[in-house]
Amino acid sequence: MNRHSPGGLVAAVVLSLTAAGCGNGGDGGDRGTSAPGTATTPPAATPEATTAETSPSPSPTRTYPLSTAPRTIPSVREHEPARGPGWRPGGGSAVVIAKGSAALADEARLLADELKAAYRGEAAPRPGDIELALNTGQAGGPESYTLTTRDGRVRISGPDQAGVFYGTRTVKQALRSGGAVPEGVIRDRPAKPQRGLMVDIARKPYTVGWIENRVRDLADLKLNQLHLHFADDQAIRIASDTHPEVVAAQHLSKAEMRRIIALAQRLHVTVVPEFDSPGHLGAVLRAHPQLQLRNVQGTPRRGAIDISKPASARIVDDLLREYAALFPGPWFHVGADEYQALTVRDPAASFPQLARAARQKYGPQAGVEDLATGWLNDRAAVVNAARKKAKAWNDGFFRGGVVSARKDIEVEYWTGKEIGARPPVEYLREGRRVVNLNDEYLYYVLGEPNQFTYPTGRRIYQEWTPQVLRGSTPVPARYAGQILGGRFAVWGDLPNAQTADQVARGIRMPLRATSQKLWDPARPPLTWEDFRALADRLGGGT
Repeated sequence: MNRHSPGGLVAAVVLSLTAAGCGNGGDGGDRGTSAPGTATTPPAATPEATTAETSPSPSPTRTYPLSTAPRTIPSVREHEPARGPGWRPGGGSAVVIAKGSAALADEARLLADELKAAYRGEAAPRPGDIELALNTGQAGGPESYTLTTRDGRVRISGPDQAGVFYGTRTVKQALRSGGAVPEGVIRDRPAKPQRGLMVDIARKPYTVGWIENRVRDLADLKLNQLHLHFADDQAIRIASDTHPEVVAAQHLSKAEMRRIIALAQRLHVTVVPEFDSPGHLGAVLRAHPQLQLRNVQGTPRRGAIDISKPASARIVDDLLREYAALFPGPWFHVGADEYQALTVRDPAASFPQLARAARQKYGPQAGVEDLATGWLNDRAAVVNAARKKAKAWNDGFFRGGVVSARKDIEVEYWTGKEIGARPPVEYLREGRRVVNLNDEYLYYVLGEPNQFTYPTGRRIYQEWTPQVLRGSTPVPARYAGQILGGRFAVWGDLPNAQTADQVARGIRMPLRATSQKLWDPARPPLTWEDFRALADRLGGGT
């Protein structure tokens, strides 16, 4: 065609407008609805048009609206928008690591496998690549990251491996929810350092595969703890070499436990073990009935060990040391809840041997609560010697008395319903650090006994924050820094009430809501309905 003809002019104009309106996010509106060749009667040429066509026509260009934050769970904290097509993997895309970032090789290989992209190791990024980089001087905590999408590339950097890993989770979810990683810069970080799930595997055993699936789900949700309550009255579910007689027939071998731990470590999830004492020790007492706590009439108290007997401390400490060596993480939960000697009106009268031992050890003013507090401190000292920080349930901490619980024991606040329960502010006023396991919102108790009901994701999403430690009322904001985070908890009180698959489905949305509120306690950006739809689109959790 003669490019100076009127028909040539129309075709050139239509091509330009069509190109401007195509692609991801074009802002041409309906201007691109005409296609070349659709005009049947071209308009007569004007002098101006003829003159314009004698000059070189501009190359077609694409324009893009400002990008928006990707839809992820949890949502990103900060997104700086930009104009551009974003990023999606292409045929030549690869994952690379920056020079000096060899420690990120596992994270890079995992992402490459998930994206079905190549992994080129330590190499300069090419167009279409994702680069992972450690930047120890980068601002933010170890779980923070910066994700930059520009010029057809993605770069994820952070001061530590965990943050970079979370950046890869954002990439994975952004592709699944929106088809692309949006142009711009994401700066993201969690509000709380401890975020996770607790599973009671003592009363209801779960397979290795089921537990590993929970680990993978936690990692994708940027949750970083799996707390395993593996010992209770019903059973001890991890093998022991020091006291095999206390372990249930159905249990995890140490090799199986190491396999779970290895997967968790690769995915930046810490496994927190819990061996509860001096209550909930029925599995130990069946093998060692001479250590059972009995009242003045000789009646045994279910699950309670007699803490006045030196042999009681010896067997518990044997197990604490053995299990502490199995778990490489920095925490060990020593329980301390619901000791039956302290659920009666007059502990000293009901259990004179405990009162006598308290006075002998701590002086004439000491009582049974002091002996129980001393037991907690001694068990904390055992796990401290194994280089673990001790955690304990809030009802193992008592007001007054001559013995105080050590300040370095983290308080795991779960209830205000126990006898002598103390409000959470009391712990915070003492300067203690607290983790939130509020039984009003975060307790999934199989069979719903004792007025428990299965928690809903909606309530957590719309009402709960880490400051809501008890009931539905938050503690004052000035204590927020002492609240280390929280965990959603699955308890096996009536273990046959649900199958393992039903448990996984039942906790799926509550766990996602918990993830959102621990990462960012502010009002979420999505409605509950949109959040639930996003969770369905992202998948996972079963």
